Amino acid sequence: MADVIADPETDPRATYVVDPGRVRALTRGVVASGPEMTTHSPMTGAPLATFATSTADDVVEALGRAQRAQRRWAEVPVAARARWLLTLHDLVLDRQGELLDLVQLESGKARAHAFEEVADCALVCRYYARRGPALLAPERHLGVFPVITRSTEHHRPKGVVGIVSPWNYPLSLSVTDALPALVAGNAVVLRPDPQGTLTALAAVGLMVEAGLPEGLVQVVLGPGEPTGQAVVDHADYVCFTGSTATGRTVAAAAGRRLVGASLELGGKNTVYVAADADLRRAVPGVLRACFASAGQLCVSAERLVVHDAVADAFLARFLDAVGRMRLSTDLHWGADMGSLVGPGQLARVLGHVDDAVGHGARVLTGGAHRPDIGPYVVEPTVLEGVTPAMACRDEETFGPVVALYRVGSDDEAVALANDTEYGLNASVWTRDVARGRALAARIQAGTVNVNEAYAAAWGSIGSPMGGMKASGLGRRHGREGILKYTESQNVTVQGLVNVGDVPGLAGEAYGRGLTRALKVLKAVGLP
Repeated sequence: MADVIADPETDPRATYVVDPGRVRALTRGVVASGPEMTTHSPMTGAPLATFATSTADDVVEALGRAQRAQRRWAEVPVAARARWLLTLHDLVLDRQGELLDLVQLESGKARAHAFEEVADCALVCRYYARRGPALLAPERHLGVFPVITRSTEHHRPKGVVGIVSPWNYPLSLSVTDALPALVAGNAVVLRPDPQGTLTALAAVGLMVEAGLPEGLVQVVLGPGEPTGQAVVDHADYVCFTGSTATGRTVAAAAGRRLVGASLELGGKNTVYVAADADLRRAVPGVLRACFASAGQLCVSAERLVVHDAVADAFLARFLDAVGRMRLSTDLHWGADMGSLVGPGQLARVLGHVDDAVGHGARVLTGGAHRPDIGPYVVEPTVLEGVTPAMACRDEETFGPVVALYRVGSDDEAVALANDTEYGLNASVWTRDVARGRALAARIQAGTVNVNEAYAAAWGSIGSPMGGMKASGLGRRHGREGILKYTESQNVTVQGLVNVGDVPGLAGEAYGRGLTRALKVLKAVGLP
């Protein structure tokens, strides 16, 4: 257990506290002249770490440092810009002990779910190390006049990418968006959520150790206002992950400056158990879909839609499995679910449950606050009878609460899945893969998993991941996940003759000649 003063499991009077010397080492070099901030661990509710915050002027200074470093970095061949990721891949896996501790201490999630972040970082490292250079390579396109017109598309870096990352995935979402931005030739100014500060700083330290030149990633610390807002106000491109309400504000600010932005926002995701689902697979899969990271995952399910034909059999197994989940706030393997992140999230989750019950919903299991386990722990909860009169029907709860809906057909299930302003993720369980694909095509979500909860689509790094409707703009992962950090530039070389200036042809004769040429090009099948 890295740099933790005391472990409550061995000393019940103790609380987890990160060694102040380790905090000073992690924050060394950060531009931060603002007031101090103290974060608290969801594991115990006690103070975890204290650090200085970055003012708006500090962010501008950090941006200047990043700009200077970026000009040198953009001249480095793209293969060299990608090569260090393979070293980072190994460092993240080999040093996962401290990373897992920090993720748990700051987010409250169970260790198994913290490990998902470690694995995610390794996957992204490997993908962009291997595929990044090819994705960024110049592309030849057909010129206006075949052979004598040579058109090439180049991918130039944006400059300094500003990343504003959330607390719920403090390792994945602070690092994996930065990696393709760096391979594309950009520098990064990263503002992690205060509740993910230590994890992000430790990860950036590993990036430098892996061979990334110092100065290319500048970390600024502090709340959304003024720190995060200053990043949005000055970066050449903005990558934001968070709530839809804040995402709209970020998009508006970027739009005023005519700079690009990618936004992964909220979700009200559905898991559908079809009539022919294999319940032996579906039950543990749906359990993870609903309660991984205590439901504090943008792609987790808050709507459980089950076909009438299997509803009773599924529920008998599912509710039993939920009741047997192991809840813990320890820095150890073995727990099925950890804690909510803090008092605000606790109030929201319990408020949604109380509101639903007050309007007539039934608690099938869970629903209780468990301070005996941790100050912000809530039991995994399944509700039935949720209606539009209840907040949890359409609002994102972002906690371990799922509403059960019984349907009599696939059409009814699809209609319910699409009856939301969000469109981030969905999950379909069926023995018939062709049926699953057909259902997926009808669901308005950026990712749809068939016979999996969320990890299959998320972990398939070659494919894009993002939201439709109010769940965001742009995509991470795959080709889109790196090209969004570039400007496409068309460089076209014209040979032999000038366009519009063909010897021997002028005026009407030129028009007739070009008309014949255009018809020939169509006839031979050229685009």
